[in-house]
Amino acid sequence: MPVREYKPTSPARRGMSTQDFDGITTKKPLKSLTLIKKGPVARNNQGRITTRHRGGGVRRYYRLLNFKLAPGTTATIEQIEYDPNRSARIARIKDQDGASHYILAAKGMKPGKKLVVEEEAAIERGNRLPLKNIPNGTVIHAVELQPGRGAQLARTAGASAHLVAKEGTWAQVRLPSGEVRLISIEAMASIGPVGNEQHQNVKIGSAGRKRKMGIRPSVRGVVMAAADHPHGGGDGGRHRMARPPTTPWGQKTLGYKTRRRKTSNKFIVRTRHQGKRR
Repeated sequence: MPVREYKPTSPARRGMSTQDFDGITTKKPLKSLTLIKKGPVARNNQGRITTRHRGGGVRRYYRLLNFKLAPGTTATIEQIEYDPNRSARIARIKDQDGASHYILAAKGMKPGKKLVVEEEAAIERGNRLPLKNIPNGTVIHAVELQPGRGAQLARTAGASAHLVAKEGTWAQVRLPSGEVRLISIEAMASIGPVGNEQHQNVKIGSAGRKRKMGIRPSVRGVVMAAADHPHGGGDGGRHRMARPPTTPWGQKTLGYKTRRRKTSNKFIVRTRHQGKRR
């Protein structure tokens, strides 16, 4: 999928690029598999902002994706569609019972192709089967963390994981971040990488285009008033922060660990930070 560039008719258009939509075969989604996204963005039930710099944007429907197709499913790809809620393309499939589903579109998927969800499925792009029946070194996506829970890993555009090794009841999977993680060999995964791999090369180009995506402007703390941010205040002009980098609520950010992990890291064989091991 190539990236298309705009003609430099304005400063914003210069360098701006967009996705190539040639692979999309239909414009309208299936009504039975869509929901209207209601309510304000990034606000709780009291109307207070819970995530800053989000809001507005164009209206869009949410597509209901099936991340855990039942084993024994044989389906035919009917359409490749655009999904405004994710970076990857989605595929509309129809199973042997005539029911329609949305799934992530793997690279190279086209209408008319058949895919199988089965324990002994062929190692072909788009097929879904347990890790225990996938050869080592295979490129996979939409990987389950726990069997039966549904795909959780490697779901964005162009993402893929690699099945590194299998030992006993565990498989070692290298994730897109570089982390190597132990996953049960009973967990399901789809063959091949996710499509729309050129998504990361698209240049937004203008602020207005970002607003249409639902992302509002961000202001640096050092240019705020002292009442609005710990970095703010001063006698005017450019100045450095008078304290270590902090959030608007005073919590340290750079070089200070703020993540609170309640889960164990015993399943991580190699961290995503190079040169560090657990």
